[in-house]
Amino acid sequence: MRAKDLSGADLSYLGDAVFTLLVKERLLEKGLRKIKDLQKDSISFVSAKGQAGIIEDLLKRDYFSQEELEYYRKGRNSITHIPRNSDLQTYASASGFESLVAYLYLEDKKRLKALMDEIL
Repeated sequence: MRAKDLSGADLSYLGDAVFTLLVKERLLEKGLRKIKDLQKDSISFVSAKGQAGIIEDLLKRDYFSQEELEYYRKGRNSITHIPRNSDLQTYASASGFESLVAYLYLEDKKRLKALMDEIL
């Protein structure tokens, strides 16, 4: 499977799962074991609000290459609905972030690791 063959929505769907798994894995590596603490800490990263905050911070720091930004925009622009617990801007940013994560997962796992190190 290649990132270029997937839609923005497809990439966001895959990126959501990948990012959630990587965050939970990192939290366990840090030694957290109480489910209540794991859930609370993971939500701060994997929620739309958390993901939007992450991407906004990294965008301000010019962290991404032009190609990575294209995949971010592809996911951000693929929004077809907005969940009740989010607004359009937050949800679109989060979807763009998830799309970017999926792109890195499929095409450049070393860069994905660097991104996760930067975030966590």
